[in-house]
Amino acid sequence: MTLNGWLQIAFFLATVVLVTPLLGGYMARLFTHQRTFLDPVMRPLERQVYRLTGVDETREMRWTEYAIALLLFSVVSLLVLYALQRLQGRLPFNPQGLPAVPPVLAFNTAVSFTTNTNWQAYSGESTMSYLTQMAGLAYHNFVSAAAGIAVAVAFIRGIANREQETIGNFWVDMVRASLYLLLPIAVIGTLVLVSQGVVQNLRPYDTVQTVEGAAQVIAQGPVASQEIIKQFGTNGGGFFNANSAHPFENPTPLTNWLAMFGIFAISSGLTYTLGSLTGSRRHGWAVWGAMAVLFVAGVTVAYWAEARGNPLLTTAGADQTVSALAPGGNMEGKEVRFGIANTALFATATTAASCGAVNGWHDSFTPIGGLVPLANMQLGEVVFGGVGAGMYGVLVYVILAVFIAGLMVGRTPEYLGKKIQAFEVQMAMLTVLIFSLVILAFTAVSSVSPGFGTASVFNQGPHGLSELLYAYSSATANNGSAFGGLSANTPWFNTTLGMAMLFGRFFMIIPPLAIAGSLSRKKVIPASTGTFPVTTPLFTVLLVGVIVIVGALTFFPALSLGPVVEHFLMHHGRVF
Repeated sequence: MTLNGWLQIAFFLATVVLVTPLLGGYMARLFTHQRTFLDPVMRPLERQVYRLTGVDETREMRWTEYAIALLLFSVVSLLVLYALQRLQGRLPFNPQGLPAVPPVLAFNTAVSFTTNTNWQAYSGESTMSYLTQMAGLAYHNFVSAAAGIAVAVAFIRGIANREQETIGNFWVDMVRASLYLLLPIAVIGTLVLVSQGVVQNLRPYDTVQTVEGAAQVIAQGPVASQEIIKQFGTNGGGFFNANSAHPFENPTPLTNWLAMFGIFAISSGLTYTLGSLTGSRRHGWAVWGAMAVLFVAGVTVAYWAEARGNPLLTTAGADQTVSALAPGGNMEGKEVRFGIANTALFATATTAASCGAVNGWHDSFTPIGGLVPLANMQLGEVVFGGVGAGMYGVLVYVILAVFIAGLMVGRTPEYLGKKIQAFEVQMAMLTVLIFSLVILAFTAVSSVSPGFGTASVFNQGPHGLSELLYAYSSATANNGSAFGGLSANTPWFNTTLGMAMLFGRFFMIIPPLAIAGSLSRKKVIPASTGTFPVTTPLFTVLLVGVIVIVGALTFFPALSLGPVVEHFLMHHGRVF
């Protein structure tokens, strides 16, 4: 580890801190329908959208109607993307003449982008036409992110409302998130990326002659416009198979920082929105503090593990005795231009916030280095988390933390003046249980199914188990990254991972909306001397403790059979 590496990590976190009140305050005004600086441009367009779609922007919804609207919109979007993939061979903007995507892969991809997972069991540049990339995948990068933001805002409204039956209007929340937030970021960000050398064109691929005299195909296309929304929308699906390690997606240190900054920006800002809309900004910062503590812990462990390297790779002196331990750290699977610090930081950020974009090969990390992104996802993607998803995910843990605090002091738990009762705790526990059940059940079945599960695992032993566990954790957490040593483009994995994505998205959304509806109907009671404050460092510590303990109790047995045992075996001379 170097001072330069730590300074880069500190600079990244400092920029996230600075943008939090700016972006969070803007979102608070946006979703309370206050005037913003974009109103002169976007408000006429917004009204036109409502006229064309027949949406009454003044009508609010109960949580059940809100959930149904989200589900119906998602089903239609999924079917449209599936059809677009199956018909792309007959559609325009396909200069390479790429054929239709096979049915099972098309299903997996449609589910993946609809759920904001962006798991890619294919090579983008050799599978998807320009039309599919632009009208299908990039479109879902916007609307799946906007849907997540809408749910988070609805949850916050439920906390802030007093004796109301409604939590907002899904269509209005999604349109405003798309037009006023995601679209301006995408337009400006695309221009910045193009200025740095990220490709943006509709040309056919070029064939060039290499130095050795061989022919090489240079893939290109509308990359920059998809790249920026994949980061700020925490989507993660790359235009190219190499994702953000590809120089056409991520050519410079500035684009690398912008990618990581985009992953955290909106999710971090939503904590400030939480504080603003509930009238307790200190509570918003307390939640942000819990996220930051978990993130710093993760990146510290990952950086340490990768900088320390593999103890089996040593340099020997003239007498063949070991003179240095893994000099330079573990550079396998990493771009030299990014180095260990930026790769560990990127891996931690992309899995802490359900993005899934990568600038290095997670499968090549050391066992403990690979444990960090795996654990980030298994904590429920609440360490900032995906846009919107991180907020409603961490609020579930806030409910549990407040409930536990109430048990410890022997009184009915309260959260910002509202009593937390059996229904809210049941919905919170249902969210946690469904998440863990899907990951562990699918991993267990795949690990003992040689005909279709283990047949796709390239590495044996504990590392092979880690690859399976990572895949289903990534799918269920709607992350989309992968260890890479797994041939996932098979009927079994395309189907089961698709099912895991659906469960991980919608069964993690409905219970929080139910909690929001319940809280919205409650009265606000004044705080008393027995009320546990949710604005102090003690609450931050409690929240961190609840997240870590729940995650450890659920997943440590599986992790101990994967990366943990692999770490000890590596130190005894055994690798996989």
